[in-house]
Amino acid sequence: MIARLRWPLGFLIAAVSIYLFYEYLLSTLDSGTQAWVNQWFPMISINEALIWAMCALGLNIVVGYAGLLDLGFVAFWAIGGYAAGWLMSTFFQQNVHFFGSVPAGVRGIHLNFTVVLVAGAALCALFGVLIGAPTLRLRSDYLALVTLGFGEIIPQVFTNGENIGGFNLSNGSKGIVPIDPIKIGGEPLGPFDLTQKFAIFAALTALVLFISLRLRTGRLGRAWLAIREDELAASAMGVPLMRTKLAAYAVGALAGGLGGVAFATHVNGVLPDRFNFSISITLLAMVVLGGMGNVWGVLTGALVLAWFNSTGLARGGEAFNETFGTQINFPANNYLIFGVALVLMMLFKREGFLPESRTRLLLKEVRDG
Repeated sequence: MIARLRWPLGFLIAAVSIYLFYEYLLSTLDSGTQAWVNQWFPMISINEALIWAMCALGLNIVVGYAGLLDLGFVAFWAIGGYAAGWLMSTFFQQNVHFFGSVPAGVRGIHLNFTVVLVAGAALCALFGVLIGAPTLRLRSDYLALVTLGFGEIIPQVFTNGENIGGFNLSNGSKGIVPIDPIKIGGEPLGPFDLTQKFAIFAALTALVLFISLRLRTGRLGRAWLAIREDELAASAMGVPLMRTKLAAYAVGALAGGLGGVAFATHVNGVLPDRFNFSISITLLAMVVLGGMGNVWGVLTGALVLAWFNSTGLARGGEAFNETFGTQINFPANNYLIFGVALVLMMLFKREGFLPESRTRLLLKEVRDG
């Protein structure tokens, strides 16, 4: 029992400690320490890392649990983001308000953030089923190609959605800006209320973690693992392949929808050029490098890689250049560094940082055999 609670308690303690440190303790430290913390670990980067973690955990359900290679997960991130844009802005002409964060006289649809989270998650779950249905008979590379196609189609629909039969779906390349601020109970959060947003995003990440862990040990989770190990044998043992696969797509997309809504409020808008193919690849790398099938490994991989992409590479590059007197533009070479790291991981630690026990034993047998 204590061993099972070790990681959840660690996540809770880390989240509470980070909140208390940035909200109360950081301002009491000397200016040099404050500058170092804000340079290397800015709260805005931590918040963004949590959003990446939500989506990576959703992809882990599809790839890590059910073994369905999905290269188009960015589509659900985009749908969740646009759900927030439609329901928390002045984009539409209707005047609909439901416990929103703007005055009642402002036109548009302005729903409460929690309602938009539910709506975005439900919409993405529906699209997860619709997108997953045509792929049920496909496996391996063919499945990856079809999901890649959907991942390219959805952002293009939003990019060219300014006039679809006379209806403005997405405002085209201009996107939907701004988004209503988050309001849960008290006053709306401003752009600098980053620690309060951290608490909300950490709670959403904890929710996705809870869903992943509970499903993993339940009947549905065992069915996913059976399909991942041997689809034909699972079918022969009575596992309903169609329902089980669609459930994986739906639950994974649900997590992507939560991440999309959170991302829209994080950047105060949705723009179609933010949802490109590289996001799907980065999410897949987070799952593989962290430890496919292990939620805590995926969480660790997502947080580390998200911080590295947003802050760590740039700051580490500056420190390297200052130390050795070079002028290397490390952020411009991020994909090169990322690719080398992936190759090295696949050569020397294929199971990831924190692999699932089943995967660790299987790869150990392969190496020993």
